Amino acid sequence: MEPYVSTDHRPERTGADAGLRLWYPRPADEWLRALPVGNGRLGAMVFGGTDTERLQLNEDTLWAGGPHDYDNPRALASLSEARRLVFEGRWDEARALVDSDLMGVPVKQLQYQTVGDLLLSFDGGGTEDAEVSGYRRELDLATAVASVEYERGGVRHRREVFASAPDGVVVVRLTADTPGALSFTASLGSPLRSASSSPDPTGIALDGRGDDAQGIAGALRFRCLVRAVAEDGEVCSADGELRVTGATAVTLLVSAATNHRDWRGVDDDPGAAAVRAARPLTAAAARSYAELRARHVADHAALFDRVRLDLPATPAAARPTDERVADFARGDDPHLVALYFAYGRYLLIACSRPGSQPANLQGLWNDLTDPPWGGKYTININTEMNYWPAAPANLLECWEPLFDLLDDLAAAGARTARAMYGARGWVAHHNTDLWRGTAPVDGAFWGMWPTGGAWLALSVWEHHRFTGDTEALRGRYPVLAGAARFFLDSLVTDPATGELVTCPSLSPENAHHPGPGGSLCAGPTMDNEILRDLFDATAECAELLGVDEELAKEARAARDRLAPMRVGALGQLQEWREDWDAQAPEQGHRHVSHLYALHPGNRITRRGTPELFEAARTTLELRGDAGTGWSLAWKINFWARLEDGARSYKLLADQLTPERTAPNLFDLHPPFQIDGNFGATSGIAEWLVQSHAGEVHLLPALPPALPEGSVRGLLARGGFEVGVTWRGGALAGAELVSRGGRRARVRTAGEVRVLHDGRPVETVRPEAGVVEFGTVAGGVYRLLPE
Repeated sequence: MEPYVSTDHRPERTGADAGLRLWYPRPADEWLRALPVGNGRLGAMVFGGTDTERLQLNEDTLWAGGPHDYDNPRALASLSEARRLVFEGRWDEARALVDSDLMGVPVKQLQYQTVGDLLLSFDGGGTEDAEVSGYRRELDLATAVASVEYERGGVRHRREVFASAPDGVVVVRLTADTPGALSFTASLGSPLRSASSSPDPTGIALDGRGDDAQGIAGALRFRCLVRAVAEDGEVCSADGELRVTGATAVTLLVSAATNHRDWRGVDDDPGAAAVRAARPLTAAAARSYAELRARHVADHAALFDRVRLDLPATPAAARPTDERVADFARGDDPHLVALYFAYGRYLLIACSRPGSQPANLQGLWNDLTDPPWGGKYTININTEMNYWPAAPANLLECWEPLFDLLDDLAAAGARTARAMYGARGWVAHHNTDLWRGTAPVDGAFWGMWPTGGAWLALSVWEHHRFTGDTEALRGRYPVLAGAARFFLDSLVTDPATGELVTCPSLSPENAHHPGPGGSLCAGPTMDNEILRDLFDATAECAELLGVDEELAKEARAARDRLAPMRVGALGQLQEWREDWDAQAPEQGHRHVSHLYALHPGNRITRRGTPELFEAARTTLELRGDAGTGWSLAWKINFWARLEDGARSYKLLADQLTPERTAPNLFDLHPPFQIDGNFGATSGIAEWLVQSHAGEVHLLPALPPALPEGSVRGLLARGGFEVGVTWRGGALAGAELVSRGGRRARVRTAGEVRVLHDGRPVETVRPEAGVVEFGTVAGGVYRLLPE
């Protein structure tokens, strides 16, 4: 047990100096207290011990199993019978057939895995029993550097850890303020099949392979390398243990790689992982620590510094982060909202970079060989939620891995569309993995949902709505068109209503009737909402690009035959075409899928569809405020879209409790699942700027608990960058930067005047609180209350 002095000896900061830092007065004694660093591909959780330091490591392509075709060869022959059973309301029989003939083979996909741990064991030079004082462990979000500092036996020790994107390695810097006072051993270990070695006098290696799982052999081999660069003292390595003696400053470089090629296969060369791991390590070793750090900080800042949310820092902001979470409900720490928002942006930067795998259920960070829900990509809400902040929070580059995933799914899903549905285009159901499984999995109750790929594909159109980037749209349009073609072929006519419906399908993970088949149905509300958006987006893209005229016509014709949204007997938006909501077994179910058209969709708005808007509100009241972490996050966004900042803030306060937020601010599903972090980040942005309804709405859902503040750098659809300042709960001023020169339509609570280069801008005021004006690309427009 490590000795500690009382917390009275810890360094303190005033609230005003708290900055965007997570900090703690003691080391992490569990994984959910450790601090995450990442460069998109490599991640580490930093524990900050004084006797020992643990860095738990991840590489984003290290998964169990190998390339696999999950498609069920019996599916196509049984599809029509499954549809008949659903239309006849014989749901339990339908489930039995779906489970036997329409589920993927195997029925479970493969899981994300950990590389293992880098362990540092410190030799105190006779001070092992000395008291530790002045301890501070922190993560500076602005620099993406985790640090540990403490004094022991009269020696001040400091460590810094960061994961560098430009240099492709994790960097650990260890220093002591007394010459020669730094001695330690370093070793690597893994729960996977592995062996450590000493490939050279200053380094150690760990070689291993991913697990076999679901009857599929582990195809991935990995290598993790650590190299010590000491400025003094001695370094030696033997039998997989690295020894540093009598040093004052040492830099450890950590690299890891696998032989993953793509979803279709791995590199069969047994040395592929070793070559890939060594390449960035060798290059990084040629740079000084100062240069490595400067390159890392500049790269991170280029993304992180685009947006800044400033909220008042009270004395509570000087307290350790876990204490702030525990006390947030008391209501005296508005700065924690700004920290939590910044942390969400930090996490997306750290776990999703161009060329990396997209953020999975745990982002990048996982210490298990079989994490909860496999750490996979669950695309009936969770993966989509991971990327909700990407555009509003001005991190468009971090969205790129999702578009790479879509390219893969379009190829893998075309195989599934042909084999299991006899359809053109491509399909993906509610889950996928590194190997891009697209067949239904996990069982009929959860997996028989064909619309996950369509929801993901709408990111293509959303990207264009924010950026106006026609060339990017042209390159990605085939993904959108392929998703539409699948549904043009696979939708069937309901014999009772004549409506086009998905069948069999379900409203994600919810049941309308008790019994094993109670989730199965035809044409649930969420499917119709997503497909209406998909068909419209495909048609609009085709017209904009001047392609696929016939496809656009077919898409619009199919859209018109989809069931409309309906209001049920309780005044709620119906989750299914039939008014089954009141008899559903779980009245407080965590998924509220049928409100997709409120958020992230845009077909339910206060001014455009007032009846549906009120039905959505009623639905949320009936469903209640309870939920898992990501469910609360979605409700934060729902209530923001309902322009109820007080209720939305209340849900964030429910999330920012020790039961829902870990000491390191990771969202607890429970257990950990990162989508809640990203969903809440999106919701905070929605309080301040909304742009889904064809206009830029400033402060649409500002919580009364946050009457003072400012934000800069948020993005709005139409190609605008937005900054807003508010005082006394009202707009004090705003700034719009026009990226594309489009006409602006802005909604505010009161009237505003618009200035460009200090001169009034000619405006049109179509209604109270709305102003329209032309812009020029690059122009900066100031909005001031009249």
